[in-house]
Amino acid sequence: MTATPAWPPQSAPRLHVETLLGEGVAVPVDGNGAHYLISVMRVKPDDIVLLFDGKSGEWAARARDIRKRDLVLECVQQTKPPEVVPDFWLCCAPIKKGRIDLIAEKACELGVARLQPVLTRRAVVDKLNLDRLHAHLVEAAEQCGRTALPELTEMVKLDALLKGWSAERHLFFADETGGASLDETLRAHPGPAAFLVGPEGGFDPAERDAIRATPGAVPVSLGPRILRAETAAIAATAAWMTVNGDWG
Repeated sequence: MTATPAWPPQSAPRLHVETLLGEGVAVPVDGNGAHYLISVMRVKPDDIVLLFDGKSGEWAARARDIRKRDLVLECVQQTKPPEVVPDFWLCCAPIKKGRIDLIAEKACELGVARLQPVLTRRAVVDKLNLDRLHAHLVEAAEQCGRTALPELTEMVKLDALLKGWSAERHLFFADETGGASLDETLRAHPGPAAFLVGPEGGFDPAERDAIRATPGAVPVSLGPRILRAETAAIAATAAWMTVNGDWG
């Protein structure tokens, strides 16, 4: 007896698109996306490509009108519903290229809802290439099966972030001078949250005092070892997802 082929094919490539998806929607693809599908994946007419737009879940789309540099993908069936994203923001100081890219990639994989760069006094980087970071978010989502992308916001100064902070969202932050146990603190503070991670040199005393004075701020300890900024961001996100996110 012949086995029924899996639907959609497990080998189908995934692609993030800006077009709002739905049954029968035709999605024109050109540029890097078309190059990937046509030249790398060797997509042929009627092959299936999995699409997601960050809002409409995942859709199986059939390839047609394939030319040298562009093609059309026609949505035929929804394969995943829209993703329910935990209400967690990762606020992090800019760090060196490569390391900040790693934070973006892992933030997407771990299920972060918003990635907020925050400029602090000891940051050794004062500018970020948001287009590059967005590309890392997209690539991570394509590879790990997410149907939603973290919202990537413009970098803000720390004082501006704190001034506009809502006390209804817990602001956990890694305090090098000492804080409560991370596990106990997370369990005691359920609900919408964010985690603030400083740069390689940490927060200066004035910044630390300003954070502590912010309604909703909760100082925590990340343990007895000194963590690099990217490690702290990834570890804190994983801890929150375990206690209050969607890992349970």
